[in-house]
Amino acid sequence: MANRSQEFLAGLIPQIALVLVLAAGGGLIVAQTTIGLSLGAALLLIALIASFLNTELALHIILLSMLLSPEIVVGGVGGISIGKPGTKGDVLVLRMEDLVLAAVAMAWFARTAIFKELGLIRKTPLNRVILAYVVSLVLATLLGVLLGNVRPVRGFFFSLKYIEYFVVYFMAVNYIQEERQIWRLLATAFLTCAISAVIGIAQIPSGERVGAPFEGKFGEPNTFGGYLVFMLALILGQALSASTMPSGLGWLAFSGLVMLPLLYTLSRSSWLAAIPMLLALIILSRRRLLLMMGLGVLVILGPLAFPKQVVDRYNYTLNAKVDRGEYRIGEARLDSSTSARFDSWKAGVKGWTDRPLFGFGVTGFAFMDAQFMRVLVETGLVGLVAFLWLLWRIWQVAWDTHRRLAGSRFEGICIGYLAGLVAMIIHGIGANTFIIVRIMEPFWFMTAIITLLPSLVGSEAGQRAPIQSDRASDTTLPARY
Repeated sequence: MANRSQEFLAGLIPQIALVLVLAAGGGLIVAQTTIGLSLGAALLLIALIASFLNTELALHIILLSMLLSPEIVVGGVGGISIGKPGTKGDVLVLRMEDLVLAAVAMAWFARTAIFKELGLIRKTPLNRVILAYVVSLVLATLLGVLLGNVRPVRGFFFSLKYIEYFVVYFMAVNYIQEERQIWRLLATAFLTCAISAVIGIAQIPSGERVGAPFEGKFGEPNTFGGYLVFMLALILGQALSASTMPSGLGWLAFSGLVMLPLLYTLSRSSWLAAIPMLLALIILSRRRLLLMMGLGVLVILGPLAFPKQVVDRYNYTLNAKVDRGEYRIGEARLDSSTSARFDSWKAGVKGWTDRPLFGFGVTGFAFMDAQFMRVLVETGLVGLVAFLWLLWRIWQVAWDTHRRLAGSRFEGICIGYLAGLVAMIIHGIGANTFIIVRIMEPFWFMTAIITLLPSLVGSEAGQRAPIQSDRASDTTLPARY
């Protein structure tokens, strides 16, 4: 009896201690912060515990937080608050999804450390190129610190931000083992998109450009536009591959729900990205005629089909008589905003010539809202080659998956992803697309699914098909594909 009592106390004391520590920490947070921030801290703790207990729940939390979480502002007059600051100034803005992703990642690492059989990183065709890109970022930033171009703390956190999205990829490829998991997670991703689109539509009467939910006064319409274009590609892919007419009409209605806030973002980079995305769907889909007919009707209707704000935005870019820059397309002079972007690219090229191999390091050069130019000036030729290699390998993997699963129930996801990848590459010409959390989290989640699909479909059919390795000679295909 004495031994049992001792064992009981030995197990009970640590639990009591943990509860007391959590209670003390929670009380301190509540006493020192606002109600909103206290609630946010509690939700993060819940996410951490839930993610440790259930990995799929962690992925659902990440998918929901991609667009449906606010920001934390540190500094300024208000100290610490949730949401965008009322005025711009010297403040640090953290996205809640950054913290959610960090909490989920910590839980994932702890879970894999305790349960060794889970493994930390599963072998995929993208591991090598991801590693090459990460090494190029770290090396360029370390050199930038040594040469005095990069402030160490700033460079560290921004580099961490650049590579945090790979956590989503590796979590997904490590966890997902069967098709049912994919459909459940896709349902959450599409639900998040639908809620975000409805919130975006609710912003239209304000007369302001539509931005992502919970972004406050200084929203980022270009970010929201990039996300909507990527999700629209997936939705249209589903519509074009639907097996029944009601299903196809449902997906088309969903695409209309997403297109409306996309137009009202007034994001020219997003509109531009939508054009090659639609062309890619026309090329890839077996039902291209339906999409071509729809686009034809849209072109014929012209200005009548688009809201006045959209037409005014187009006219402002090319045809307005005021606020003109020095650059021209034919006889039309571009507006000063677009011209300023060209000027920043010229400055970037000039700066890159001073550090051509490794660049200035992450945050070592002036801010540039253009992904490819930013990679070039921050990481030099080494980083740009690694980044382009990463994009090329993603395309190869996605194309291979599309080729294998043509005609299957996953065809829509495959062609939608390929079209979305094309859109993101074009979007990156005028935005930092591949380092924006609200675009890259869904992108890398879908990349994980595309990478896994051939092996999962093969195993569901009763045939084992390992994920393609980095070497072509290691690839094994299911017989049916």
